[in-house]
Amino acid sequence: MRLSYRLKHHFFSAFREFFVHHHGSLAFRAKIFALVIAADEDAMAENYILVKKLAIKIYKNDETRATLLMHSTMEIVEKVFEDNGLNMDTLVEDIKHDLKVVPRYAHKIDIDSLRSIVSLTEDLDTAHYQANIVEFLETIKLEITNK
Repeated sequence: MRLSYRLKHHFFSAFREFFVHHHGSLAFRAKIFALVIAADEDAMAENYILVKKLAIKIYKNDETRATLLMHSTMEIVEKVFEDNGLNMDTLVEDIKHDLKVVPRYAHKIDIDSLRSIVSLTEDLDTAHYQANIVEFLETIKLEITNK
């Protein structure tokens, strides 16, 4: 990886809230993707490549925002795997809190995109676990959007 790219990534990671337009929205999407990816202990690079492809569609070909979403998702998944206080349960609670504070974020939960991440999982038990997570997110989305 080029040094200039790595420096730019670390700079934006440190000051993301100040320099990224709608940082909260991007962070919420990263949490949603990370929740599904982190359910697979054997998550592969393909998951993050798919997140970036999905992000390019979401952000209408804005490569910078797509890359930021991919990196934010990776950071959250790494925190879950490192077991440093963030786990699946706390991530779910954080997502629920975000939706309580900003209900319009429910529209950012793209069930089809999440299902495409599940389709990358090779282990059937893990895929079922991820599918249950997607179903849970779909239920939350419907509850909030139908209010």
